[in-house]
Amino acid sequence: MARIKPQALLQQSKKKKGPARISVLTIILSSLIVVLTVFFLYATYRHWSQRSRIHGENRESVSEGLNPFVESKKSDLPGYAILETAKGSITVELFKDSSPEVVDQFLDSCQRGQFNGMLFRHVIKHYVIQAGDTDKLGSVEDWTLKGKHYSQLDTSLKHEAFMLGTSKAKHDNKEFELFITTAPIPDLNEKLIVFGKVIKGEDVVQEIEEVDTDEHYRPKSPLGIRHVTLKQSI
Repeated sequence: MARIKPQALLQQSKKKKGPARISVLTIILSSLIVVLTVFFLYATYRHWSQRSRIHGENRESVSEGLNPFVESKKSDLPGYAILETAKGSITVELFKDSSPEVVDQFLDSCQRGQFNGMLFRHVIKHYVIQAGDTDKLGSVEDWTLKGKHYSQLDTSLKHEAFMLGTSKAKHDNKEFELFITTAPIPDLNEKLIVFGKVIKGEDVVQEIEEVDTDEHYRPKSPLGIRHVTLKQSI
């Protein structure tokens, strides 16, 4: 076997490839790419987070701007109604906050003159008086016996007298009924939507409930509302 000379071995070792070395430039470029990627992601995150925050603040500012407008519109509505009758005037405070929809219907009916000349159709002594354009008993029908019963009770009932309300039964604006209680009524919420209270003229209400009525609680002599005056303040 032929022996390989030392010089030939040296040349063969030079020809063998050694492990690949990573240059400094490659490391710097890779690091720069990583830094730029992280920076881009962070900038994108900050952009969208700030945009969401600004959008939320704008929505809050718009809602805050609308609230005073709504409140101002509500404050512009009349808060009182004066019912003129043959017996005298009845001043009512309207519950604009607790019964806004019914108050709106009432105000609209007043402006159209619906209550001008409206008669008191039923008068149940120590219970309720009802004004309306129809002679149907409606809600009064099942109150008559209760009215007799409750007027004899000597207990502290939860609902006050001299409350202004309308029937909970569905009705259009042409059949808007008015009820004024003359005594506390335990089941008031079951029958009426209360939207006001008499603050002056309670004696007039009591005088109306003293009129003579027939067996169906209808006044024997016509008695009604002459007209209604609306006021923002008294």
